[in-house]
Amino acid sequence: MTISSSDIKTGLATLGLTKSLVIAHASLKAFGHIEGGADAMLDALLNSVRGVIMPTFTYKTMLNPEIGPPKNGITYGSESDLNKMAEVFHPDMPADKMMGTLPETLRKHPKAKRSMHPIQSFAGIRADAVLNTQTIYNPLAPIGTLADLDGWVLLLGVDHRVNTSIHYAEKLSGQIQFLRWALVQDRVVECPGFPGDSEGFEAIAPAVEKYTRRVEIGNAVVQAVHLKSLIKAVVDQLKENPFALLCQRQDCERCTAVRWS
Repeated sequence: MTISSSDIKTGLATLGLTKSLVIAHASLKAFGHIEGGADAMLDALLNSVRGVIMPTFTYKTMLNPEIGPPKNGITYGSESDLNKMAEVFHPDMPADKMMGTLPETLRKHPKAKRSMHPIQSFAGIRADAVLNTQTIYNPLAPIGTLADLDGWVLLLGVDHRVNTSIHYAEKLSGQIQFLRWALVQDRVVECPGFPGDSEGFEAIAPAVEKYTRRVEIGNAVVQAVHLKSLIKAVVDQLKENPFALLCQRQDCERCTAVRWS
């Protein structure tokens, strides 16, 4: 199926987000063939919301030390080869390919701003005040600010397994966060607040169904979830069952650390 920017705008318009700030996650492949590719998708998105942010994380800056604190969801000293290839963070560093094509397209947009976290940066347009709340100690602060501004999560052809806002809710619930290390200029910095694994996040879908709007665009399902309601639903669920959103992989070090915390 081939869709145009106009098709995307028409679909997004039904979600009623023209006056809202959003945090977006996307898989362009889910839509089918998009005329104009990622640029067309971004254009349609910017015409459909008040402002947007997206994660532009940069995992290539990370180092794995020989020793560190316990229950940190990591095997120390296991990535010596990757350590040798680690790169110093800089503002123009591309978003990790795991983020998908759209975040990098957003980052390179002439009107985009980017936060400066060496691992968990965000890029955005018409959302400077949101981005400016991020610190090295509170990397997910922009999500809290977005919630306070009555923002939405926009899942473009993806599900909750890529929903970064759930990590923010995990922190609010008291779930342990992790410590990581990154290269910046001539030194290594500690980066607290690194989140857990997200593979189990789709389990939250039933609890947020009533806060979710949907539309089909091309081959993709697009979901808009009210952010403050999502955060409350996650916190409530984790207070009832702290393990509710963990993955089931036996080799997942971060989920194992949560279970043993």
